Amino acid sequence: MPAPTYRTIDPAGLPPSDFYQFLISAVAPRPIAFVSTVSAAGAVNLSPYSFFNVMSSNPPILVFSPTSRGADNSEKDTLRNVREVPEVVINICDYPLVEQLSLASAEYPAGVNEFTKAGLTEAASTRVRPPRVAECPAAFECVVEQLIALGDGPGHGTLVVCRVVQGHFREALLLDGRPGLDPRKFEAVSRLNGDWYSRLSPESLFPVVRPNRRLGIGFDELPEPIRHSNVLTGNHLARLANTERDALPTPAQVAEIKQEPMVAYLLNKHRTAPAEQAHQLTLLGRQWLEEGKVAEAWRVLLLALAPST
Repeated sequence: MPAPTYRTIDPAGLPPSDFYQFLISAVAPRPIAFVSTVSAAGAVNLSPYSFFNVMSSNPPILVFSPTSRGADNSEKDTLRNVREVPEVVINICDYPLVEQLSLASAEYPAGVNEFTKAGLTEAASTRVRPPRVAECPAAFECVVEQLIALGDGPGHGTLVVCRVVQGHFREALLLDGRPGLDPRKFEAVSRLNGDWYSRLSPESLFPVVRPNRRLGIGFDELPEPIRHSNVLTGNHLARLANTERDALPTPAQVAEIKQEPMVAYLLNKHRTAPAEQAHQLTLLGRQWLEEGKVAEAWRVLLLALAPST
């Protein structure tokens, strides 16, 4: 397979609005902060921001960044509000609300309440002045700790550092017996570029065993023919490399895998063609890796290095 080619771009060589398109299309999907604020006069504002994430758990810190308008470098209503009242609610939207969230992003005049325009319900917060969105499955009441200007030209961001003082979570989405939301129930949405969003659904979920639960052998200790296989991808190899040394199969366990029906079939079918036999065993190993059967995959892949003829 030929190596991919790349286009190298210096951000200084493009108009900021053009490089912005590369940023938002490559850094994706991005979670969305649905931010409610109030002005000193009490006017409520609600607006979504996809320059957003969690940055600390102790203290619990969320950050988002409103960007100034590209046409005239003016501030968004959200930023003006938090300068006057340094409190926000960061609401988390799910798929049933995504169209209403998008509607709230329209450039309504200052003072217009996007809750009303987007057909959403204000729910009184308990620790801060801005209301939360009653329909959202999760909401974080926050005090604003810092405003950090990230530039001064059109499109520059201002990092709003928010400390969470209260959380609200829909009961039906909570995990059983432990803290957190169940990703199989929470239809989270995220932002791509242009008109595109993405949606978390049960069909899109897949587990990846975290390496901090074990000390795997690493890529460098994979047998060289396995490491350089043109059948196995980086994901396949990483699953193998995340295996602890004492969990690697013994020669006896490799020999035992010959009795597995599919392995026995492939060994017999290709007994006079060692190269094809090894290739088919490697394909079987790949299939088992994709099914999460890592121990069995290790055995058949090691068998493929010296298959029985």
